[in-house]
Amino acid sequence: MKTVSYMVPVVMLLLSFLYNNNPFVVKEEAQEAFQLLNTIRSNPEKYYKELSLNSKLRITKTPLRWNDTLARVAEIKALDMAKRNYFDHVNPEGYGINFFINQSGYKLNADWLKDKKENYFESIGAGHDSGEAAIKALIIDAEDASKGHRDHLLGIGDFDATLLDVGIGFVKCDGGKYPSYTCIVIAKHNW
Repeated sequence: MKTVSYMVPVVMLLLSFLYNNNPFVVKEEAQEAFQLLNTIRSNPEKYYKELSLNSKLRITKTPLRWNDTLARVAEIKALDMAKRNYFDHVNPEGYGINFFINQSGYKLNADWLKDKKENYFESIGAGHDSGEAAIKALIIDAEDASKGHRDHLLGIGDFDATLLDVGIGFVKCDGGKYPSYTCIVIAKHNW
């Protein structure tokens, strides 16, 4: 009986390490990712080979503007994924980024809020060494399903080209499923 009473705290301590992965926001990585993204958008020709970009893509050259509200939303989303050990555009309660953007005070068009799972404005990555590596991976990984990430980040297409405000959250963690989580939110206000 005594061994059981000693084992319970030991087991609880060990389990706490599985769920307490000490995630922390690295703002410098987010800013470096932001700078790289604008550099790629302004001079895509320089990155055709490195990022496997087709020269026929209509990449918008309009620079993105840093938005502190969207950055907070992106940081909170990246932290949530790290703390709760998931990687998805929809959180475990079933809410997508459109809901959280609107809740932050950054107003979106009502059509973009019809379904709580909606995501028109988010690209996410996990396991990258840096914010810049996350940007590059999301652009390169543009085959089939991830094509939307590339288009979102580079403003390809009529809708994505209109998005000008950006916020990026980059989170590192000591344990868990991935060593880092990146959330990039590019959106536009509905006035």
